Amino acid sequence: MKAMREYVCWLYYQYLLITGIYVLEPWEKSIFNTVLFTVVAMVVYTSYVFVPIHVRLALEFFSGLAQGHPESTVALMS
Repeated sequence: MKAMREYVCWLYYQYLLITGIYVLEPWEKSIFNTVLFTVVAMVVYTSYVFVPIHVRLALEFFSGLAQGHPESTVALMS
């Protein structure tokens, strides 16, 4: 467990160094982390909700092209 704790501390230290927030005050770090967490959460939620729909529509579109369906329904009506 001690090795795992040290590894997590090392990862957090790397996060602080890479983002440059090690120079911020504690209240600034909390605001930055809150905004970052909120943005990541919104991206994950949006991906979870909308990506499957778009993948299904793309698969339907490309399977329609492969089967040779007409490009437009207007051609069928006239």
